[in-house]
Amino acid sequence: MKKLLLLLIIFSITSCKTKVNTATPSAKKTGLIAEKAMVVSARKEASDIGLAVLKKGGNAFDAMIATEMALAVVYPYAGNLGGGGFMVYRKADGQTGTLDYREKAPLLSTKDMYQDENGEVISHLSKVGGMAVGVPGTVAGIFAVHEKFGSMPMAEILEPVIALARNGYVVTANQEASLGRYRENFVRVNRDSIFYSKNFAEGDTIRNLALARTLERIAENGRDEFYNGPTGEKIIAYLQRHGGIMSLQDLREYQSFWRDPIHVKYNNLNVISMAPPSSGGIVLGQILKMIEGFPLEKYGHNSVEMIQVMTEAERRAYADRSFYLGDPDFVDIPVEVLLSDKYLNGRMDNFSFSKATPSSEMEHGAITAKESMETTHYSIVDQFGNAVAATTTLNGAYGSKLYVEELGFFLNNEMDDFSAKPGVPNMFGLIGAEANSIAPGKKMLSSMTPTIVEKKGKLWLVLGSPGGSTIITSVLQTILNVEEYNMSMQEAVDAPRFHHQWLPDEILFEPNAFAPDVLNTLRIKGYHINEGESTIIGKVDAIRVLPDGKLEGGADRRGDDTAAGF
Repeated sequence: MKKLLLLLIIFSITSCKTKVNTATPSAKKTGLIAEKAMVVSARKEASDIGLAVLKKGGNAFDAMIATEMALAVVYPYAGNLGGGGFMVYRKADGQTGTLDYREKAPLLSTKDMYQDENGEVISHLSKVGGMAVGVPGTVAGIFAVHEKFGSMPMAEILEPVIALARNGYVVTANQEASLGRYRENFVRVNRDSIFYSKNFAEGDTIRNLALARTLERIAENGRDEFYNGPTGEKIIAYLQRHGGIMSLQDLREYQSFWRDPIHVKYNNLNVISMAPPSSGGIVLGQILKMIEGFPLEKYGHNSVEMIQVMTEAERRAYADRSFYLGDPDFVDIPVEVLLSDKYLNGRMDNFSFSKATPSSEMEHGAITAKESMETTHYSIVDQFGNAVAATTTLNGAYGSKLYVEELGFFLNNEMDDFSAKPGVPNMFGLIGAEANSIAPGKKMLSSMTPTIVEKKGKLWLVLGSPGGSTIITSVLQTILNVEEYNMSMQEAVDAPRFHHQWLPDEILFEPNAFAPDVLNTLRIKGYHINEGESTIIGKVDAIRVLPDGKLEGGADRRGDDTAAGF
């Protein structure tokens, strides 16, 4: 009997061990998988139109134009004709570059235009109404892309976008809430009701006929329609009725710029991102190089140690951002030094795992600016192997809130991204210095970080995000989630995020997403925790090239974002 009992125990133990050892690990959550091409954007309609252009034989640059303009139709929150943005590209042959179609300050701008007679900042002037509007760059941007890389006629590219504006798109729950939240502001700033101040509800169809007509004129008459034609004249007339200082000369003189990208090595990755006047590439590169020597994988995802290392690197990089970065056509930026090993190796010397480094003790580094959350990003890979990462914005939600009824679109409030007064934070808490002060014709500093990543010399990731000052850290964490923690593209995009930007001296966490013991340990070490109830840190839209050459989309769960592919 004893022998029988012993045999049963041994059999039971053996069975348990066998069961544990042969258990199949849970499958990864993956996004849409496509064989040849993919578009990921903030709205399904925009992704579908971009993909339709690819299916017709267009390339990633044709699809960029279509997606950008479709977002202007269906996502007026950030998609735009009246704003600007940045694009990073990688051609199939490995050639890389960027396009800067950022807005700029009108020629009548002055350094102290938002200060009263006592030198105090009148903050609302740079946020709403005519004085907040920078010279738009989006239309110039799409025509610059088309001239250099386009393979289809502009009229053919814009045809489905015009049809979308005319036939309409369906309001989502998120869009209903957004329009409702700003309805009173629309009426107040425009001094009257506007098209988007109507009570649109989820499931309604919005047909923007004025925008359809504007797009038709642009398709027919080209860039000049906007910058030297009737559409531009209507913009200026509207702005002047609302206290703006922009002139027809501002529109006529606007230029987009092709710029060299920022290249940063991290492990076996080559990270290709946006150069100034975006701070994205430099700050992202600084953080990556400061954390490269730490064993992040060993620490574990969103562990105390991982969060500490990331936070302290972010603290130092954002301190540098506030002092050194601005429009490279107006200020000298020590790019090579800021990204050099010699400089960055010493930036983490005073970091200790035992306690936080107070931001009050952290200035910019010695060398021998809360920006808008309401941006939007899209990523494209075409069937030829070309890749585009583009981020576009009006700055704040619906920009300045000024809506040109006759033209069907909102105008930006990008002037708030300048330093209205060095040392005074903007609407999103970012501190700026002299490098980002206002000057006529100058472009304001941005955090937009459209990024392409190569792995072992081949295209690997295409990504970017909205989120103002949180854009950079959202892109950073998404890259690390795939590289260090072996997540799928969708898992990497969906994972909880945190953010630090030097000032204010706090770590911003997505709510109810981090272990309480992790947050408590960080508090004990002296970190200030902000777990806002409705905080969204970025909405990353990304594409990953899988080992077999297929594409995986990562459309952020935090919005209506959608991947489309074939």
